[in-house]
Amino acid sequence: MVTSTDNQSRKKGAILGMYIGDALAMPVHWYYDRQALARDYGRVTGYLAPKDPHPDSILWRSAFTPVNAKADILHDQGRFWGRPGVHYHQFLKAGENTLNLKLCTLLLNHLQENDGYDGDAYLADYIAFMTTPGSHRDTYVEEYHRHFFNHYASGKPPRACGVVEKHISGIIGMIPLAVFFADDPEQARWAAFDHLGHTHLGARMQAAGELLLDVLLPVLAGEDIVDVIAEKVRRQDNPLLGHPLMRWLDDSDEIVVGRRLSSACYVEDALPATAYLALKYHDDVAQGLVANTNLGGDNAGRGAVLGALLGAANGHGAFPETWIEGLRHPPPELYGNMPV
Repeated sequence: MVTSTDNQSRKKGAILGMYIGDALAMPVHWYYDRQALARDYGRVTGYLAPKDPHPDSILWRSAFTPVNAKADILHDQGRFWGRPGVHYHQFLKAGENTLNLKLCTLLLNHLQENDGYDGDAYLADYIAFMTTPGSHRDTYVEEYHRHFFNHYASGKPPRACGVVEKHISGIIGMIPLAVFFADDPEQARWAAFDHLGHTHLGARMQAAGELLLDVLLPVLAGEDIVDVIAEKVRRQDNPLLGHPLMRWLDDSDEIVVGRRLSSACYVEDALPATAYLALKYHDDVAQGLVANTNLGGDNAGRGAVLGALLGAANGHGAFPETWIEGLRHPPPELYGNMPV
């Protein structure tokens, strides 16, 4: 089955979906207590600003000690680490994106300026961005950044600073490359995995990246997302899809994501949970992203990936106009391969 959505609309939808899914989830990111989420925000159906305190925040037990000044990537946000109740994204505004998506903007600008992808040049951009005070206003900086910059500050070359990883956030940066090179799947895979390898190493991340591209690239080409995911489940050729997702579609989301699959950020649960939501809400982008947001946990990581998949499946016109207009920093426009 092939959708009627045109090629450029699918590409635009995938990029918009990343930003929308992340921005919707941002204020309730990493709420594991769903009753607390509902108490603090109600049912989230649009962009909201974060509130302090965050009852599930673990910044009170998070720490980062740079090996030297070259590794200082927390800047003025470092003073909030080690404190209870601090919201991970406390200074962001409604419709704003987390650091993961700010880095996607950096990557999209890189693709536009270079008319393609140069991994070494991107790494230079990444290092400059992360070491420049005020480049973003996010309080939380994920673990992989901290490892990368301690390695970099210790003298390792940029391409040798990645670590074995396990979080769904790692594959978000593959999406702009998959979209930009969608008409050349071989090039898309090479660039996406080269990018992943800068920061996220190991078998789990390799499997996660393969699953993402095995679904996203065919959907960008016009294949039906349900058919694509169902075939992946049937073939059992990826270790992250060893679940009877098709049989779970009649169950409540709260049972599937929370009991059968953890709502946490680890790819072995987060990516199957995202695939489940993509199957269930394959033709209703808004309902799917709202459902994901209110499930809590790493809803921002899942939301970025889910938004890209649903946007690719349905085109950019499937998103509510208020969500598109409400993005505080929408994705940059790219010319040539992918006009957004």
